[in-house]
Amino acid sequence: MNLLPDRTDRSADVVLIVDDMPDNLAVLHDALDESGYTVLVALDGETALDRAVRAQPDVILLDAVMPGMDGFEVARRLKADPATASIPVIFMTGLTETEHVVAAFAAGGCDYVTKPIRAREVIARITAHTLAAREQQQARNALDAFGHATLVVRRADGRLVWQTALARQMLETHFQSDGRRAPTPLLSWLQHETARLGAIEGLVPGSPSVTLETGTGRRLRFTLHEATGEGEWMLVLREADDAAALEALALAFGLTPREAEALYWVAKGKTNRDIGDIVGASPATVKKHLEHVYEKLGVETRNAAAAVAMAKVPQLGR
Repeated sequence: MNLLPDRTDRSADVVLIVDDMPDNLAVLHDALDESGYTVLVALDGETALDRAVRAQPDVILLDAVMPGMDGFEVARRLKADPATASIPVIFMTGLTETEHVVAAFAAGGCDYVTKPIRAREVIARITAHTLAAREQQQARNALDAFGHATLVVRRADGRLVWQTALARQMLETHFQSDGRRAPTPLLSWLQHETARLGAIEGLVPGSPSVTLETGTGRRLRFTLHEATGEGEWMLVLREADDAAALEALALAFGLTPREAEALYWVAKGKTNRDIGDIVGASPATVKKHLEHVYEKLGVETRNAAAAVAMAKVPQLGR
Protein backbone atom coordinates (compact mmCIF):
# COMPACT_ATOMS: atom_id res chain seq x y z
CA MET A 1 0.00 0.00 0.00
CA ASN A 2 1.31 3.47 -0.91
CA LEU A 3 2.60 5.70 1.82
CA LEU A 4 0.81 9.02 2.02
CA PRO A 5 2.70 11.43 -0.25
CA ASP A 6 4.05 14.76 0.94
CA ARG A 7 1.82 17.42 -0.65
CA THR A 8 4.74 19.83 -0.97
CA ASP A 9 7.17 17.34 -2.51
CA ARG A 10 5.64 15.00 -5.05
CA SER A 11 6.17 14.60 -8.75
CA ALA A 12 2.97 12.73 -9.67
CA ASP A 13 -0.70 13.54 -9.32
CA VAL A 14 -2.33 11.55 -6.52
CA VAL A 15 -5.60 9.68 -7.03
CA LEU A 16 -7.57 8.36 -4.05
CA ILE A 17 -9.87 5.45 -4.94
CA VAL A 18 -12.64 4.77 -2.44
CA ASP A 19 -14.37 1.41 -2.82
CA ASP A 20 -15.31 -1.35 -0.38
CA MET A 21 -14.39 -3.92 -3.07
CA PRO A 22 -11.06 -2.70 -4.49
CA ASP A 23 -10.37 -6.02 -6.23
CA ASN A 24 -13.05 -5.03 -8.73
CA LEU A 25 -10.91 -2.02 -9.69
CA ALA A 26 -7.57 -3.79 -10.15
CA VAL A 27 -7.46 -2.92 -13.85
CA LEU A 28 -8.12 0.76 -13.12
CA HIS A 29 -5.49 0.79 -10.37
CA ASP A 30 -2.89 -0.69 -12.71
CA ALA A 31 -3.80 1.66 -15.56
CA LEU A 32 -3.47 4.71 -13.31
CA ASP A 33 -0.16 3.45 -11.98
CA GLU A 34 1.17 2.86 -15.50
CA SER A 35 0.03 6.38 -16.47
CA GLY A 36 2.24 7.88 -13.77
CA TYR A 37 -0.31 8.53 -11.02
CA THR A 38 0.27 7.79 -7.37
CA VAL A 39 -2.70 5.65 -6.32
CA LEU A 40 -4.15 5.44 -2.81
CA VAL A 41 -7.03 3.20 -1.76
CA ALA A 42 -9.60 3.49 1.04
CA LEU A 43 -12.04 0.69 1.81
CA ASP A 44 -14.64 2.72 3.69
CA GLY A 45 -15.91 6.26 4.17
CA GLU A 46 -14.16 7.10 7.43
CA THR A 47 -10.78 5.99 6.08
CA ALA A 48 -11.42 7.98 2.92
CA LEU A 49 -12.08 11.19 4.86
CA ASP A 50 -8.95 10.76 6.97
CA ARG A 51 -6.79 9.93 3.97
CA ALA A 52 -8.15 12.85 1.96
CA VAL A 53 -7.26 15.33 4.70
CA ARG A 54 -3.76 13.94 5.23
CA ALA A 55 -2.78 13.19 1.61
CA GLN A 56 -4.63 16.02 -0.18
CA PRO A 57 -5.10 13.97 -3.37
CA ASP A 58 -5.55 15.73 -6.69
CA VAL A 59 -8.76 13.83 -7.41
CA ILE A 60 -10.99 11.30 -5.64
CA LEU A 61 -12.74 8.38 -7.36
CA LEU A 62 -15.63 7.54 -5.05
CA ASP A 63 -17.93 4.53 -5.08
CA ALA A 64 -21.50 5.69 -4.60
CA VAL A 65 -22.84 2.57 -2.84
CA MET A 66 -20.87 1.29 0.15
CA PRO A 67 -21.95 -0.24 3.47
CA GLY A 68 -22.01 2.13 6.42
CA MET A 69 -21.22 5.62 5.15
CA ASP A 70 -22.15 5.70 1.47
CA GLY A 71 -20.36 7.75 -1.18
CA PHE A 72 -22.91 10.54 -1.16
CA GLU A 73 -22.31 11.21 2.54
CA VAL A 74 -18.53 10.99 2.06
CA ALA A 75 -18.74 13.62 -0.69
CA ARG A 76 -20.90 15.91 1.44
CA ARG A 77 -18.34 15.75 4.26
CA LEU A 78 -15.45 16.34 1.90
CA LYS A 79 -17.11 19.44 0.49
CA ALA A 80 -18.03 20.72 3.97
CA ASP A 81 -14.40 20.63 5.12
CA PRO A 82 -12.31 23.58 3.85
CA ALA A 83 -9.24 21.32 3.79
CA THR A 84 -10.80 19.04 1.15
CA ALA A 85 -13.56 21.12 -0.42
CA SER A 86 -11.60 21.95 -3.57
CA ILE A 87 -10.64 18.35 -4.41
CA PRO A 88 -12.58 17.10 -7.48
CA VAL A 89 -14.80 14.09 -6.69
CA ILE A 90 -15.72 11.69 -9.50
CA PHE A 91 -18.40 9.17 -8.57
CA MET A 92 -18.16 5.56 -9.67
CA THR A 93 -21.57 3.95 -9.82
CA GLY A 94 -23.63 1.24 -11.41
CA LEU A 95 -26.70 3.32 -10.67
CA THR A 96 -27.72 5.27 -13.73
CA GLU A 97 -31.21 6.33 -12.68
CA THR A 98 -31.71 10.07 -12.83
CA GLU A 99 -32.20 10.44 -9.07
CA HIS A 100 -28.83 8.84 -8.35
CA VAL A 101 -27.03 11.04 -10.88
CA VAL A 102 -28.70 14.11 -9.38
CA ALA A 103 -27.74 12.93 -5.88
CA ALA A 104 -24.11 12.59 -6.96
CA PHE A 105 -23.92 16.18 -8.20
CA ALA A 106 -25.93 17.50 -5.24
CA ALA A 107 -23.41 15.90 -2.88
CA GLY A 108 -20.57 17.80 -4.55
CA GLY A 109 -19.42 15.48 -7.30
CA CYS A 110 -18.02 17.08 -10.44
CA ASP A 111 -18.53 14.04 -12.67
CA TYR A 112 -19.45 10.35 -12.67
CA VAL A 113 -18.50 7.17 -14.48
CA THR A 114 -20.53 3.98 -14.66
CA LYS A 115 -19.45 0.46 -13.86
CA PRO A 116 -17.96 -1.60 -15.32
CA ILE A 117 -15.17 0.96 -15.25
CA ARG A 118 -13.38 1.79 -18.52
CA ALA A 119 -9.87 2.82 -17.57
CA ARG A 120 -9.14 5.08 -20.56
CA GLU A 121 -12.34 7.03 -20.03
CA VAL A 122 -11.61 7.52 -16.33
CA ILE A 123 -8.06 8.71 -17.02
CA ALA A 124 -9.35 11.24 -19.55
CA ARG A 125 -11.83 12.60 -17.03
CA ILE A 126 -9.21 12.72 -14.27
CA THR A 127 -6.90 14.70 -16.55
CA ALA A 128 -9.61 17.26 -17.34
CA HIS A 129 -10.75 17.76 -13.76
CA THR A 130 -7.29 17.93 -12.19
CA LEU A 131 -6.25 20.54 -14.76
CA ALA A 132 -9.32 22.65 -14.02
CA ALA A 133 -8.80 22.33 -10.26
CA ARG A 134 -5.14 23.29 -10.60
CA GLU A 135 -6.01 26.39 -12.63
CA GLN A 136 -8.56 27.44 -10.00
CA GLN A 137 -6.01 26.95 -7.23
CA GLN A 138 -3.41 28.98 -9.11
CA ALA A 139 -5.94 31.79 -9.54
CA ARG A 140 -6.67 31.78 -5.80
CA ASN A 141 -2.95 31.78 -4.99
CA ALA A 142 -2.45 34.73 -7.34
CA LEU A 143 -5.20 36.67 -5.58
CA ASP A 144 -3.60 36.00 -2.21
CA ALA A 145 -0.17 36.98 -3.52
CA PHE A 146 -1.51 40.43 -4.40
CA GLY A 147 -3.22 40.78 -1.02
CA HIS A 148 -6.73 40.16 -2.33
CA ALA A 149 -8.51 37.89 0.13
CA THR A 150 -11.43 36.71 -1.97
CA LEU A 151 -14.51 34.59 -1.33
CA VAL A 152 -17.66 33.53 -3.15
CA VAL A 153 -20.86 33.40 -1.10
CA ARG A 154 -24.16 31.75 -1.96
CA ARG A 155 -26.81 34.37 -1.24
CA ALA A 156 -29.61 32.02 -0.22
CA ASP A 157 -27.88 30.27 2.67
CA GLY A 158 -24.51 31.99 3.15
CA ARG A 159 -22.51 28.96 2.08
CA LEU A 160 -18.91 29.77 1.19
CA VAL A 161 -18.66 28.28 -2.30
CA TRP A 162 -14.92 28.88 -2.37
CA GLN A 163 -12.38 31.13 -0.71
CA THR A 164 -8.70 31.88 -0.96
CA ALA A 165 -6.42 30.72 1.83
CA LEU A 166 -5.96 34.33 2.96
CA ALA A 167 -9.73 34.89 3.17
CA ARG A 168 -10.19 31.67 5.13
CA GLN A 169 -7.48 32.73 7.58
CA MET A 170 -8.98 36.18 8.10
CA LEU A 171 -12.51 34.87 8.62
CA GLU A 172 -11.28 32.28 11.09
CA THR A 173 -9.19 34.80 13.02
CA HIS A 174 -11.76 37.59 13.23
CA PHE A 175 -15.11 35.77 13.10
CA GLN A 176 -14.21 32.28 14.36
CA SER A 177 -15.54 31.04 11.01
CA ASP A 178 -15.71 27.30 10.37
CA GLY A 179 -14.99 27.89 6.69
CA ARG A 180 -18.46 26.77 5.64
CA ARG A 181 -20.75 29.77 6.13
CA ALA A 182 -20.36 33.53 5.79
CA PRO A 183 -20.57 35.50 9.07
CA THR A 184 -24.18 36.42 9.83
CA PRO A 185 -23.64 40.22 9.58
CA LEU A 186 -22.01 39.79 6.17
CA LEU A 187 -24.81 37.56 4.87
CA SER A 188 -27.47 40.01 6.07
CA TRP A 189 -25.76 42.87 4.27
CA LEU A 190 -25.18 40.78 1.13
CA GLN A 191 -28.82 39.74 0.91
CA HIS A 192 -29.98 43.33 1.38
CA GLU A 193 -27.47 44.77 -1.11
CA THR A 194 -28.06 42.19 -3.85
CA ALA A 195 -31.84 42.58 -3.48
CA ARG A 196 -31.32 46.32 -4.04
CA LEU A 197 -29.19 45.67 -7.12
CA GLY A 198 -31.70 43.24 -8.60
CA ALA A 199 -30.80 40.91 -11.46
CA ILE A 200 -27.22 41.47 -12.54
CA GLU A 201 -24.46 39.58 -14.28
CA GLY A 202 -20.71 40.13 -14.12
CA LEU A 203 -19.04 43.07 -12.38
CA VAL A 204 -21.09 45.02 -9.84
CA PRO A 205 -21.38 48.74 -10.66
CA GLY A 206 -20.03 50.97 -7.95
CA SER A 207 -18.54 48.08 -5.95
CA PRO A 208 -20.62 48.62 -2.78
CA SER A 209 -18.79 47.88 0.48
CA VAL A 210 -19.51 47.30 4.13
CA THR A 211 -17.16 47.54 7.11
CA LEU A 212 -17.89 45.12 9.94
CA GLU A 213 -16.60 45.17 13.50
CA THR A 214 -15.07 41.86 14.62
CA GLY A 215 -14.59 40.11 17.93
CA THR A 216 -10.86 40.87 17.77
CA GLY A 217 -11.33 44.64 17.74
CA ARG A 218 -10.36 44.93 14.10
CA ARG A 219 -12.61 46.14 11.27
CA LEU A 220 -12.95 44.12 8.09
CA ARG A 221 -14.16 45.66 4.87
CA PHE A 222 -16.08 43.53 2.33
CA THR A 223 -16.46 44.82 -1.23
CA LEU A 224 -19.05 43.30 -3.54
CA HIS A 225 -17.15 42.61 -6.73
CA GLU A 226 -18.94 40.27 -9.12
CA ALA A 227 -21.91 37.96 -9.65
CA THR A 228 -20.18 34.65 -10.47
CA GLY A 229 -23.24 32.47 -10.99
CA GLU A 230 -26.87 32.10 -10.14
CA GLY A 231 -27.22 33.36 -6.59
CA GLU A 232 -23.44 33.42 -5.99
CA TRP A 233 -21.41 36.56 -5.37
CA MET A 234 -17.69 37.31 -5.19
CA LEU A 235 -16.43 39.63 -2.45
CA VAL A 236 -12.98 40.98 -1.68
CA LEU A 237 -12.03 41.17 1.99
CA ARG A 238 -9.43 43.36 3.67
CA GLU A 239 -8.61 44.73 7.08
CA ALA A 240 -9.83 48.31 7.25
CA ASP A 241 -8.09 49.80 10.27
CA ASP A 242 -4.92 51.88 10.40
CA ALA A 243 -2.99 49.23 12.29
CA ALA A 244 -3.49 46.72 9.50
CA ALA A 245 -2.29 49.19 6.88
CA LEU A 246 0.80 50.10 8.93
CA GLU A 247 1.65 46.44 9.40
CA ALA A 248 1.19 45.79 5.69
CA LEU A 249 3.46 48.70 4.76
CA ALA A 250 6.18 47.54 7.13
CA LEU A 251 6.07 44.01 5.74
CA ALA A 252 5.83 45.04 2.10
CA PHE A 253 8.82 47.39 2.11
CA GLY A 254 10.91 46.37 5.13
CA LEU A 255 10.13 49.59 7.01
CA THR A 256 10.54 50.37 10.67
CA PRO A 257 7.33 51.24 12.56
CA ARG A 258 8.16 54.97 12.39
CA GLU A 259 8.95 54.79 8.67
CA ALA A 260 5.68 52.95 8.05
CA GLU A 261 3.79 55.69 9.93
CA ALA A 262 5.44 58.40 7.88
CA LEU A 263 4.67 56.64 4.59
CA TYR A 264 1.09 55.95 5.68
CA TRP A 265 0.38 59.63 6.26
CA VAL A 266 2.18 60.67 3.08
CA ALA A 267 -0.19 58.36 1.21
CA LYS A 268 -3.05 60.15 2.98
CA GLY A 269 -1.81 63.51 1.64
CA LYS A 270 -0.32 64.92 4.87
CA THR A 271 2.61 67.34 5.00
CA ASN A 272 5.70 66.72 7.11
CA ARG A 273 4.40 69.21 9.70
CA ASP A 274 1.01 67.42 9.79
CA ILE A 275 2.70 64.06 10.22
CA GLY A 276 4.90 65.44 13.00
CA ASP A 277 1.83 66.68 14.87
CA ILE A 278 0.10 63.29 14.48
CA VAL A 279 3.00 61.07 15.56
CA GLY A 280 4.62 63.45 18.03
CA ALA A 281 7.84 64.20 16.14
CA SER A 282 9.48 67.24 14.61
CA PRO A 283 9.16 67.91 10.85
CA ALA A 284 12.92 67.36 10.58
CA THR A 285 12.59 63.87 12.10
CA VAL A 286 9.73 63.07 9.73
CA LYS A 287 11.88 64.25 6.82
CA LYS A 288 14.69 61.91 7.90
CA HIS A 289 12.28 58.96 8.13
CA LEU A 290 10.96 59.73 4.66
CA GLU A 291 14.49 59.86 3.21
CA HIS A 292 14.93 56.27 4.41
CA VAL A 293 11.52 55.36 2.99
CA TYR A 294 12.35 56.80 -0.45
CA GLU A 295 15.57 54.82 -0.51
CA LYS A 296 13.82 51.55 0.37
CA LEU A 297 11.08 52.13 -2.18
CA GLY A 298 13.50 53.22 -4.91
CA VAL A 299 11.77 56.58 -5.46
CA GLU A 300 12.74 60.23 -5.12
CA THR A 301 9.52 62.10 -4.31
CA ARG A 302 6.66 61.83 -1.84
CA ASN A 303 4.13 61.54 -4.69
CA ALA A 304 6.02 58.59 -6.13
CA ALA A 305 6.27 57.00 -2.67
CA ALA A 306 2.52 57.42 -2.16
CA ALA A 307 1.77 55.84 -5.54
CA VAL A 308 3.99 52.84 -4.86
CA ALA A 309 2.52 52.38 -1.40
CA MET A 310 -1.09 52.52 -2.58
CA ALA A 311 -0.38 50.09 -5.41
CA LYS A 312 1.09 47.58 -2.98
CA VAL A 313 -1.22 48.01 0.02
CA PRO A 314 -4.91 48.17 -0.96
CA GLN A 315 -5.99 49.44 2.49
CA LEU A 316 -4.48 52.84 1.67
CA GLY A 317 -6.95 53.36 -1.15
CA ARG A 318 -9.95 53.72 1.18
